[in-house]
Amino acid sequence: MKIVLLEDLGISSEALQSFTQPLLAAGHQFECYQKTTNSQTLKEECADADVLMLANMPLPGEVISACQHLKYVDIAFTGVDHVDIAAVKAAGAKISNAAGYSTNAVAELAVCMAIDLLRNVFATQQRCRSGQTKDGLVGSELGSKCVGIVGMGAIGRATARLFAAFGCKVLAYTPHPNAQRDDFVEFVSLQELLQRSDIVSLHCPLNQSTKHLIGKEQLSSMKSSAILLNLARGGVVDNVALADALNQNQLAGAGIDVFDMEPPLPADYPLLGAKNTLLTPHIAFASAESMQKRAEIVFDNLNAFFNGQIKNEVK
Repeated sequence: MKIVLLEDLGISSEALQSFTQPLLAAGHQFECYQKTTNSQTLKEECADADVLMLANMPLPGEVISACQHLKYVDIAFTGVDHVDIAAVKAAGAKISNAAGYSTNAVAELAVCMAIDLLRNVFATQQRCRSGQTKDGLVGSELGSKCVGIVGMGAIGRATARLFAAFGCKVLAYTPHPNAQRDDFVEFVSLQELLQRSDIVSLHCPLNQSTKHLIGKEQLSSMKSSAILLNLARGGVVDNVALADALNQNQLAGAGIDVFDMEPPLPADYPLLGAKNTLLTPHIAFASAESMQKRAEIVFDNLNAFFNGQIKNEVK
């Protein structure tokens, strides 16, 4: 079969070769391309592929429909909303993702952002560099806060455990009543979570039910001293409403790693000018350890597919 990798997986060429050599030895073809959003280029790269591998680059339906031999799409990412899943299924192909590879990386960045915002790290380091002091910027300790986790999948639970280790009171909201429940977490409604939490950390997927889950109404119900963290998907938050809330001092701050599009962001993007906002260009999932684990998962998915099994199937 012909396997086409549409973007860099964030591992060394030597590591990639260690995964692809057995495939080549088994008689498969393997081609690797640089990331692009040009549909015509993608159609040419994918035209005769049996298997497509990608991370978080968009894969539109028109490209998928142009694939004449597509049998399997192996997504090196947890979220799959950047791929036209309906088009993949219409082509009769199977789909897998790489759930679980970035659990620790995302959870750690959530705590990092919370501490940075609570302790005014960015503002005080600017003061230090310009010969000033901390006066007026003394912050708060994380352990004194109530943290609300929205979404209790693997990442949400890992994030809850880290916050609890700092001594935080942890609330959680999930629409799934059968979610695993830790003794130190109090499950509440979304409205109650927003009203009680000092820090709200989002870890839910993006789908029809979570699009703009956090909008103007929800933001207005949060404490004016609260911080919002979004390390889930950009569309879960109405970012125009969030920028307005920050600029009007309805929230104390926000840590945002995901946006309505993949960075680079346009110069007029609302959050770029918002007050008390820590922005990172979608880095939560990316660490040396998580990139290696991700590669292991997606190539394990691929080998399972060749053996007649579907691991981590997206249905």
